[in-house]
Amino acid sequence: MPKMPSPLPRLRKICLALPEAHEVEAWGAPTFRVKGKLFAMYAHASNHHGGGRHSVWIKAARENQALMIRAQPERFFSPPYVGPSGWVGVYLDKSPDWDEVAELLRDGWRMIAPKKLTATTERRAEVSEKRSAKSRKRPIRSKRRSSAPPARRRKR
Repeated sequence: MPKMPSPLPRLRKICLALPEAHEVEAWGAPTFRVKGKLFAMYAHASNHHGGGRHSVWIKAARENQALMIRAQPERFFSPPYVGPSGWVGVYLDKSPDWDEVAELLRDGWRMIAPKKLTATTERRAEVSEKRSAKSRKRPIRSKRRSSAPPARRRKR
């Protein structure tokens, strides 16, 4: 069976794209933080955190954790140590839905990030969304010019 490439580079790219996010090695694993507070942790399959499977532990509300695990136990689990606090584990070893992982990471980041930072980030996203909506509404003008020579002005 071919060895699966590590999901860590892709996970790292998603996490570090979040405003003011940074990586810190802790407990022998990469953790992702905002303003020093943890919102995600990578668990390698070979260490005791991974339990034989690559995964990421993400800060989540207890209600969401329970719903996700109940709905899809083959994809989500309650991680050791932090599971009782509502964190959700996402398996990364069997074709994960990376859009969904990114959304869960953004949610976890929002729960941990300072309110001023989340408010600023959301305002920027709204402005960007409005700008792109405006540009979609504008008619596309052709820059093609007529093949006829330009008209000449009469001198008086």
